[in-house]
Amino acid sequence: MKLTRKQVLAKAKASDLESVKKLNCWGCNLTDISIFSQITNIEVLTLSVNGVSSLSPLAGCRSLCELYLRRNKIPSLAELSYLRPLTRLRVLWLAENPCCGTDSSQYRLTALRCLPRLQKLDNQGECAELVTEDELALALMEGEEVTTPQDSVQNQLSTNGLPDAETENDPLNYNMEETK
Repeated sequence: MKLTRKQVLAKAKASDLESVKKLNCWGCNLTDISIFSQITNIEVLTLSVNGVSSLSPLAGCRSLCELYLRRNKIPSLAELSYLRPLTRLRVLWLAENPCCGTDSSQYRLTALRCLPRLQKLDNQGECAELVTEDELALALMEGEEVTTPQDSVQNQLSTNGLPDAETENDPLNYNMEETK
């Protein structure tokens, strides 16, 4: 099921997408979250217990601090590459997705290598799984490097076969706030 503008505004009790800061869509049978490319100011997002399989629509949610994705259909840890630009992201709950596999320690190391600013990764019972400095250091050494899923890279190529401007180092990619 596709999450629509109307549903977002009703759930968030907001008048426009720009003002949505928190949204809880727990257990809504969602598979299409493309609307988040328009909800860039979101700070806390709950999408647990849905059918979400791609995190690419979240790549522009630069204000996101907490993201709850437990029990979805995220197929690969490569999807975490879409969360790399989210420098404010501190809490991620990704457990019970296919990408977590059976080796929970390797999953954690890989997730932390990709997202080293995380302070909390998943919850277990009453105790949150806090990220320690030692665990982060180990993740940077032993976690697997993730890259953007291949089919998505093909979609990001411009008509001349070169990637569109998308890096911080590209001066044409700064918004007005960044140039002040």
